[in-house]
Formats: sequence, structure tokens, C-alpha cells
Amino acid sequence: MNGFIITLIWPFVIPKGTLRIECVGVLRRIKWGFSMQMIDIGDAELATWREGKGDPVFLISGLGGRAAFWSELITGLAPHFDVISHDHRGTGASTKSKIDYSISQMADDVMKLMGALNIPKAALVGHSTGGAIAQHLALNHAERITKIVLSATWAGPNLYFKTLFELRSQILRDAGPEAYMIDGILRAHPHDTVSNTPALLAATNEERLAAFPGEEIEQSRIRAVLAHDLRAQVPNIALPSFVICAEDDQITPVGFSHELIDLIPNVQSTLLPRGGHFMPRVEPDAYNAAVLSFLTNTQSEM
Repeated sequence: MNGFIITLIWPFVIPKGTLRIECVGVLRRIKWGFSMQMIDIGDAELATWREGKGDPVFLISGLGGRAAFWSELITGLAPHFDVISHDHRGTGASTKSKIDYSISQMADDVMKLMGALNIPKAALVGHSTGGAIAQHLALNHAERITKIVLSATWAGPNLYFKTLFELRSQILRDAGPEAYMIDGILRAHPHDTVSNTPALLAATNEERLAAFPGEEIEQSRIRAVLAHDLRAQVPNIALPSFVICAEDDQITPVGFSHELIDLIPNVQSTLLPRGGHFMPRVEPDAYNAAVLSFLTNTQSEM
């Protein structure tokens, strides 16, 4: 089904960056002007967005898995790069496969998608779970990757991380999707952002609930997150690498980024003073500037 195009309407609501989805029959349109294409990767179809011209940059979102997370960064990068993002398998508009999800499987889907789009090499920007995917690709497909941005991610779990995601799994199982979503929103944003923008909680929860893939898929994706551990391998990453995190991140606290900085040779880094786990959406100007600087810096390619 390569070439099948759907349009979407994602009007922005207060606060800036929060998305609200409204279906209009079969057709929708994205206010920020990006068209979605369903790409066949063999055993699934992935909803894919592509905008801009230049060297390819592939944006890989986190546990939620949807390209909508990147709306601010796509806008910032598209004047400079060919920017590609997708809804992971099992999320958003992509095929809801009932499989055992894993980081390696998600990475394989990215490789299949790059092949279907005839992209021989690309830079990667991976946030949270997307950063785990980027680590896997940098280690196993380095010939296809030019450089990587590891955004609010982790090399392997610790007690805090395991307890947090086991608790999130329990909330989903025992209290249901809405409580799970609200918990995620509260953890992902700085407390003052939530308190000072009342529309954030209701609007974001409504949008995320509408896109919820079902408990079976979400629990499988949580298990994939808990299983990711490349601490012993990431020192072998030889690609130009950039680590970015916010000091107030509650989901992947800044210590995980310090660990990546210590483990990966010749890595560059930026730590933002605030932004929470969703810093690309909470502090888009600072985040975009840091990522764009790394991606456009030819010195980082040496």
C-alpha cells in the first residue's frame, strides 16, 4: 500500500504543543501541514510522516510510539533536513499487531521502514524508548546510521526504573487506561507546567485515550522497556552521539544520561535545567536549538 495517503486534522489547543485529534470522516488534515502515508513493511503498515529536504533525519518516539510527539521538532528541523517519523507498530494509525514487542523488533521495523522509503542512511533522534531503539541500531546497523541523538533515555534499568514501570503496569492492569494515562502525564511534565496550564491534563488525556492501543499491546511494550539493557554494549558505539536530558526528568532521571555520557566514547551532551521527560514539548525552543546544533555541526561527524 505504498503511496496510500491520508490527511489528518490535529488542531492545537492551549497549551502550546498539546494535540487534540478530531476525525472528519475518513479524511483528516494536520494543521502543521504534514501529510501521512501508510507504508507497507511486509508484515505491518506503518503510518509515516515525511517533511523537508536535505539529509534524512529519522525521529523515533517513546513508549507512546506516535509521531505526533515530534510536532515541534519536525517544524524546527524540516527547513534543514528530510525529516521522517512514524507511529510505531501497535500505536497510532499503524497496524495493531498482537505480538511480543521488544526493542530489537522495534529497531527492525525502523530498518524495514528505511528500506521501504529507499533511505540508505539517516541520522537518528530517539526519545526515551526511541533512544533505546537508536542504541540498538547504532550497535547493529552502524553502516546505515550517520549520527544519533539519545534523548531522555537509558542504557539499562536500575531499581528505580524497574519499580516505576512495574508500578505503571500495575496501574494499567488494576485501575485502567485513564488512570494509567493521567499518571503518565503527571510524571512526564514539570509540576508547574501541569498546575499552570489546566487544559493540559484534560486535553492530553483525551487525545492519548483516543489513541490507546489496548492493554495487551501496551503491557507488551512496557515489558520491552523493562527488558532493555545494553550497558555492556554501548561503549562500542562508534557513531557521533549526542545525549540530551532535562534535570527534572522523573521517568528517566538525569543519572541515566550521565551514565550514557560516561559509557559512550567521544559523546557530546546538553542538560536542560527543566522540561521533565517531555522536554521536546515543554521546552521546544531550547531542545530544538540543541538538537539542530548537533545535527548541523560537521565537526560531530569526525
